[in-house]
Amino acid sequence: MSHDIADPGLAAGGHLGIEWAARRMPVLAAIRERFEREQPLAGYRVGVYEPATTETANLMLALRAGGAAVALCASNPLSTQDAAAAALVDAGIPVFAIRGEDADTFYRHIYAVLDT
Repeated sequence: MSHDIADPGLAAGGHLGIEWAARRMPVLAAIRERFEREQPLAGYRVGVYEPATTETANLMLALRAGGAAVALCASNPLSTQDAAAAALVDAGIPVFAIRGEDADTFYRHIYAVLDT
């Protein structure tokens, strides 16, 4: 699986942050449960251009639970949470996001999602 993140070693902390955020997102949790049963996105590829945060990580997990093949690039490198990005990669989701990445890397990451 292709990805470009700051540090895969941050995954454990990222998983904790994602779980914390999930407990505060009950509507998305209900959607994820329904998606797991119904698989409404099976066969679709979804590229997501959003801040790479624990909240977005929960969205990515819900989309994948619905059957979609997903990939994420950061829409704002200054808000990227490197631990959340690492946790998603650890969970098998392609992520292209590094906190503070330069403009060239930012655009390369957008194209990487389009190529996924």
